[in-house]
Amino acid sequence: MKKLTYFGQLLKFRLSTTVVFSAVVGYLLGIDTFILSEFIILIIGGFLVTGSANAFNQIIEKDTDKLMDRTMSRPLPKGNLSLVEAIVFSSLMAILGLYCLYLLNPQSSFFGLLSILIYVLSYTPLKRISTISIFVGAIPGAIPFLLGWVAATDDFGIAAGTLFAIQFFWQFPHFIAIAWVLDEDYKKAGLKMLFGNEKATYPAIISIVTSICMTIISVAPFFWGFTVLNLSVFAFIPVLFLGLWFTYKSYLLYKNTDDNTARQLMIASFIYLPSMQIIYVLDKFIF
Repeated sequence: MKKLTYFGQLLKFRLSTTVVFSAVVGYLLGIDTFILSEFIILIIGGFLVTGSANAFNQIIEKDTDKLMDRTMSRPLPKGNLSLVEAIVFSSLMAILGLYCLYLLNPQSSFFGLLSILIYVLSYTPLKRISTISIFVGAIPGAIPFLLGWVAATDDFGIAAGTLFAIQFFWQFPHFIAIAWVLDEDYKKAGLKMLFGNEKATYPAIISIVTSICMTIISVAPFFWGFTVLNLSVFAFIPVLFLGLWFTYKSYLLYKNTDDNTARQLMIASFIYLPSMQIIYVLDKFIF
């Protein structure tokens, strides 16, 4: 029974569930007719693919994780799972997850594979080299939103690109806030996670700029009116308000440059994304 708990820790159950939520929202935004079997396959496939990426990440960083307070109790640093067990488990999850996504359509499986490869082979090793890892990590972090749309429509176009862009730019304030709060822990392990490697105005400026980009893109569908992804005025107003509020939180980090403000931005990032996504869904099915 304990082994199951350790495997659950390896795939980061709560984080994987959060990521799958974005894929589910993308799917709901793309569908014409809700098909329960497809919906379940997407959830299972998305969860397994995300879990495998998280698990491979821990395999690569097993020695680094021993150095940080936040991660030293994970299954591999503690010796609760062997390296072989972790590799076999991660590989099986990846294979099964990609197969599930392939059952929906090949494009979905492709984007699932792409997210694993970028996250594991690029983002993870780059964390020790340069803060460019944040840019690279934002790519697989944004794929679930568009993957859900592609799973529903088998189409990658302006709508899928818009969903991707929203979540891509959201990643920067989110990452910066986390890196700011956990700066000392990351430095213990030699990870370069904060732009400029200092708690200063530079990363806060990046947070402001990307928050503004995210806000503009999130309300852009209101002005289209000719695509399958559009917003009514009932969604435009709260989505705009959320974006401005989130941008203001980034501005406060620029103004104060302290841990408390960074923590507030981090919490705001957790509130913003699902709130915006829920408004999008409500707008499609209610307004």
